[in-house]
Amino acid sequence: MKPLVIFDLDGTLADTADDVVAAINHTLEAEGVAPLHLGPERYLVGSGGRALIKRAYAQAGRVLDDDVLERVFQTFLKRYEANVAVHSQLYPGAQMALEELAAAGFNLAICTNKSYRPCCALLEALQITHFFSAICGNDSLPWSKPDPRALLGVVERAGGLQSRSLMVGDSRTDIDTGMAAAIPVVAVDFGYSDRPVAELKPDYVISTFEALIPIVRKSLAR
Repeated sequence: MKPLVIFDLDGTLADTADDVVAAINHTLEAEGVAPLHLGPERYLVGSGGRALIKRAYAQAGRVLDDDVLERVFQTFLKRYEANVAVHSQLYPGAQMALEELAAAGFNLAICTNKSYRPCCALLEALQITHFFSAICGNDSLPWSKPDPRALLGVVERAGGLQSRSLMVGDSRTDIDTGMAAAIPVVAVDFGYSDRPVAELKPDYVISTFEALIPIVRKSLAR
């Protein structure tokens, strides 16, 4: 079996914050809720749409029960899916890294807590869908990160082996998931983490995708 490299999406391969926040704020406007202005708290985008909606309602002092949350979230998803790549773009070097890893014979997959449909829409818009043998969103399996079964499920769907897999992510969620699944984690330091990722003790930290290639080759050479 080919060695497998599993990527998170938002904050790892692509900077998606502006489109996520725009879709959230368009949805909030229709609900009469003040928009979010994240500023230095841009990292909150990595928490997902539901968390951002909860934050906006809390800031506005509005009651948000589970039924309202789900309705607003579904409205957000539709808006976001239709406008998933207005501003979103791959981080520098990401395309090159995917091309080089694929050419070198590595199997590639996506494990994200973004919902599956907007995940696929984003990958299509960024023209990188063809690189991945498995794409799993937070609704693709019965589990989502940080449950290690989410990551192990991606390994299974991609036809890989746990012992020959590597995770690339940007946050505590990714690092905790990899650790719990006994899969090494490479953390990028330019994503949506609320603290320096080195403090979270991943196996490796990188600042550029150029640095990823030798780590993958070394880690998965066995």
